[in-house]
Amino acid sequence: MTTPENAFQDLAGVFSSRDNKVLELEIIPSSLESSYLQDGNSIGITKKALVQAYTVARQLFIKRLMPMSEHDIRVELSEKKTDSAALPGSVITEIMLLFDCEHLTACTWRKRRLLAAVTRCMKDTDQASTIHLLETELTLMASYQCSPLHRHTKSPTMWSHRLWVLGQLLRIQSLSREALLRLERAELDIVLRAGELHPKNYYAFNYMRQLHLLLASTSTDVKDRSRWTVDLAGILVNPVLDWCLANPRDISGWAFEKYILENFPDQDIRADTIGRALRFARDVGWEGESLWSFVDQAVRHFDLETVVDNVLRQDTQIPVSELPAGQSGSPKWPWKSRLARARVYWDSYGQSNDVQ
Repeated sequence: MTTPENAFQDLAGVFSSRDNKVLELEIIPSSLESSYLQDGNSIGITKKALVQAYTVARQLFIKRLMPMSEHDIRVELSEKKTDSAALPGSVITEIMLLFDCEHLTACTWRKRRLLAAVTRCMKDTDQASTIHLLETELTLMASYQCSPLHRHTKSPTMWSHRLWVLGQLLRIQSLSREALLRLERAELDIVLRAGELHPKNYYAFNYMRQLHLLLASTSTDVKDRSRWTVDLAGILVNPVLDWCLANPRDISGWAFEKYILENFPDQDIRADTIGRALRFARDVGWEGESLWSFVDQAVRHFDLETVVDNVLRQDTQIPVSELPAGQSGSPKWPWKSRLARARVYWDSYGQSNDVQ
């Protein structure tokens, strides 16, 4: 039978040796013979064992970490802990956040630790260790946010912390335009993975909005700041649209796609994006509200009614009187008028619309 100390040591060993790797963390059923499983970077632990590990970590946090001054944190950063009795405070808080991703006190302690490193970095010429520390923090967040952990993937605390860490990294690291674009694209992959694990993940996509604004304000060698903002949005248009078409029920994804188009003032690209969404809905008979809300809002916002006319071309217009009750384009549900028009198209051309 696993004891709290054993459960804590199992997880402490994983996090202590993680370095900069992204782990896949999962809660496994208690019916399995073992309460802890590891296969490479994939870690499984039962809920009971995680609770046991958390109780030990919390006791250590209250006893060792909470009383620490800024000087103590700087000393802790400079020391290399090798024995299990003197585990780094970072490992203790990592276990706590695995159990409770909204533990603000543990998260704040990690910020204090990183700030101490950044402050030290500003005074030293060697920035490599601090950059590595911040990058390791980002991979820790990715371990939480890209694992099948229901709360972590949609945790406002985790996403806010990730944005803060990236902000600190950009403060001390001068990146080229190409490097910033690669960074944004890599962050999008993390957000899309979190969106798959937790549908309608508002916090993940809102993080991408905030990241776009952060990168747009970052000092680069680009003279035209408005053009830089457009470039940052441009590389996201197609990847996000592909994801939305694979997850057409996800309103958060569609809302983010509209945000990208608002920051990418190319009417041809906007028309092509809306057209792809419309053709998908037309060809598979999709009636879901999320996609049609995107189409309606984007068409009206960007004045692209002709895109709908081209995709759902009819010999005759649909009389308002023939639209289904409550779907005549009322201000409350304007997207339903678009769907009603598509239904007439399906009826006219024999398109099945069984897909919901």
